[in-house]
Amino acid sequence: MAGLRPPTSISQTSTQLVTSLLVLLLTLLPLALAGFAFVLQCRGGLTDPTTRWSHDHHEFPVMETTSGLTKDVVRNSDLLGQRHSLSFPYFRDWKFGFGSDLKPKICITTSTSAGLEQTLPWIFYHKVMGVSTFFLFVEGKAASHDVSKVLETVPGVKVICRLKELEEQQARGRIWNKTWLSSFFYKPCNFELFVKQSLNMEMAIVMAREASMDWIIHLETDELIHPAGASEYFLRQLLSDVPGNVDMVIFPNYESSVERDDIKEPFSEVSMLKKNHNHLPKDTYFGNYEEATRGNPNYFLTCGNGKSAARIRDHLRPNGAHRWHNYMKTPNKVKLEEAAVLHYTYPKFSDLTSRRDPCGCKPMKEDVKRCFMFMAAFIIASTETEEEMLHWYQERIMWTDEALKLKLLRKGILTRIYTPMVIVHRLGESGVFSSVIAAAQKFISSVKNSNYSMTAGVVSSRKIGHGGESQATARRGLQVSDDASIFSAIPPVSS
Repeated sequence: MAGLRPPTSISQTSTQLVTSLLVLLLTLLPLALAGFAFVLQCRGGLTDPTTRWSHDHHEFPVMETTSGLTKDVVRNSDLLGQRHSLSFPYFRDWKFGFGSDLKPKICITTSTSAGLEQTLPWIFYHKVMGVSTFFLFVEGKAASHDVSKVLETVPGVKVICRLKELEEQQARGRIWNKTWLSSFFYKPCNFELFVKQSLNMEMAIVMAREASMDWIIHLETDELIHPAGASEYFLRQLLSDVPGNVDMVIFPNYESSVERDDIKEPFSEVSMLKKNHNHLPKDTYFGNYEEATRGNPNYFLTCGNGKSAARIRDHLRPNGAHRWHNYMKTPNKVKLEEAAVLHYTYPKFSDLTSRRDPCGCKPMKEDVKRCFMFMAAFIIASTETEEEMLHWYQERIMWTDEALKLKLLRKGILTRIYTPMVIVHRLGESGVFSSVIAAAQKFISSVKNSNYSMTAGVVSSRKIGHGGESQATARRGLQVSDDASIFSAIPPVSS
């Protein structure tokens, strides 16, 4: 019939209609997505998970290291690229209080003469890591009136001064009757320090047990725990994953490799470290040993033993400054494959003289062997001018050969670790350290005419000396003068 359209014409019309709809859909979809993205951008995007972090959630989230950061970025005042924010989002105040039900309970003990500029960042970094209690055996600058008062007001910190009462108590310690430490008795400098640390660790075990601690770690105030390998960058998480039959966890040490001679705050300025041989393939370690030492006598400038954490058990005892043991059995120990202790060795040029001055040894090779671990540093610091010392520091301590650094970074002998830098930087930026000093000054002023009280060598934090200090203490911030005497360990009289 003439009025009917052929079937082929209907099919063509349907095809054209479908094609037109598809073209329209493909045109509108990108426009819709672009509009949605514009709306999100105007509203600030999706909610950042860190803004939902509550005070009751204590785990510290994993912070990935970024090897691509340049030196200029690291030295920038804002490591996280958020200039508008001065807050540290994971905790609401500088006290970092943890509930008594949180497990495991971790304590750190140390023997130190460092000032607040080193001790406060060290304490609060480890508070972020989940450490609840600190036993500080102090002398020198750390035992000075101003410094010890500030430390005593930090929650969870117990300050023990090396006074006559403590010396007499430690002179009766069990360690003096044991042969494993006897070769270190009656010798100067490093040997004497080793004995002091062991005596203090022995006392800290008793204090840790009384405080119902689960783990104890001995660290120096130039060392930071690096809990890599845990599901979260959190020491408590790391130790909670350790099987119950393990008595001791060993952290191999990495050593700082400084790249400048004007470093003021090592924890927040040093990112490059040399790995321990335990974390390197043997062929890599031995094949690059000569280049890694750069003419120094050993792979590390100082010690390479690392540190360890011990589970609080019956009959626990120290085994030197780096390990723990047991009077009744051989402890079951594991060595961690990723976690380490970061040792900031000679990160500042001033460390050359500061480590020499308290020793009293003569700058002669035979005498230095008894006194100092890195003999060349001691001799240089004792005999050369300031200019010659600086030249030696730049040549032997600093890493300035960019080609060598790149080679050893690619080999894995050197590594970049940024997370501790960021944590310490943000703690300082958020006012944590200044808050401690201000709170201490306020507390000291409120307890005038009170005195130290000593119980078993432990300084009570409730009686804080005469309270007439000037407000200049807080204004001076972390720079506090040294006005304390240095006491030495007093062993029993030799027969």
